[in-house]
Amino acid sequence: MTSDDLPIGRRVASWRVRRQMTQQMLADRVRRSKSWVDKIERGARTLDRYSVIQELAHVLRVDPEVLLGQPRSTPAGTPDGMDDIRAALARYDLPQAPAQPTEEVRRQVGHAWLTYQHAHYGQLVRVLPGLLDAAQGARSAELLVQAYRITSSLLVKLGEPDLAWLAADRAITTAADNRLLAATATIAVAQALRAANRPHLALTAAQTTANRVLPPPLHRGDHEVGGLSGDQIARQPHDHRGEGAAGEWAVGGTLLVQAALAAAGCGEHRRAGELVDRAAGVAASLRGYDDPHRTSFGPIVVELARVLVAAQRGDAVEALHRHSTVVRREAWRRLPAEYRGAYLVDVARAYLQVGDLRGAARALVDADSVAPAEVRCRPLARTVIADVARAQPAPAGVARLATLVGLTR
Repeated sequence: MTSDDLPIGRRVASWRVRRQMTQQMLADRVRRSKSWVDKIERGARTLDRYSVIQELAHVLRVDPEVLLGQPRSTPAGTPDGMDDIRAALARYDLPQAPAQPTEEVRRQVGHAWLTYQHAHYGQLVRVLPGLLDAAQGARSAELLVQAYRITSSLLVKLGEPDLAWLAADRAITTAADNRLLAATATIAVAQALRAANRPHLALTAAQTTANRVLPPPLHRGDHEVGGLSGDQIARQPHDHRGEGAAGEWAVGGTLLVQAALAAAGCGEHRRAGELVDRAAGVAASLRGYDDPHRTSFGPIVVELARVLVAAQRGDAVEALHRHSTVVRREAWRRLPAEYRGAYLVDVARAYLQVGDLRGAARALVDADSVAPAEVRCRPLARTVIADVARAQPAPAGVARLATLVGLTR
């Protein structure tokens, strides 16, 4: 067990010993009883008020974050460098610097994707202007589409949906007549439109494009249903020779998930459920592959979408029941940190729907542990933190986050 895995009471005890204090000495300095300190250190009493944690930290001469076992490396707020991204998107001429070898640009694109998936947004903001220039200079539609997609996804995170839409539209233009490239670019378009509160447009874009790359859905009467026919599944290649087809279906499945979330945002809850069911059918037909289009698509992503769709239709009880099941699966832990962090912020909102402030606080603290930038850099997360922090007293973890993002003094 690492020091970050220790319960907070064990950390208090460890730092008390380091400072050569007895339990009575610590109790006297925080104006509590020795019995209170003993119960805190044994975990028999919950230490859940941030003001008390701050007082203990002051006496023990450490930062409150040290007692809470939380990382301090990720600063709060929008990372510096956004103006450079705007300038890079405003350039239409090819960069003047000598073009880099295509394989070098491909390596840079791959590194940018990993940086995004690990939620290192500050680092990515600094990298993207140069990457956009390098991808333009490489004259590779595939690499430029990927660079625009990464840029659009990051801008959605940082609360710049209109600029994200611009980057996604550039990706669509660059893809031209390449059906698969255009489909991957449409993922970014749908994300940006949803972030810009244009769910109807996102729904149309995502579902129309999904229909171009996937087999037609099954129908019963007048209703579209999820799943694939046995013949469709039989035609889907599962080995390495079918990687291209599997990747195409993963893109299509991702678009169905985006369409479902957009439909839920429009209040079209029945349609959202049908789209999730169809995405589940696609996911069930896939086997392991190396995700060349960076979708993370699979059965676990579909289950997370079911949680979010249920929350959107106001059924937070069902959403949280599904959530408690899905996060215990091994596939959950294999998702990128960015994906898990963003999902947990959305789950915090579901907890708020049922008035469970402690549940919302746990979700936010978990999100901060998985992907600190998801919580500290995103305006959406800041809003959720503010809603939870209004409780008196605010749960300790959220009070700390509120301080970090500048919501309290």
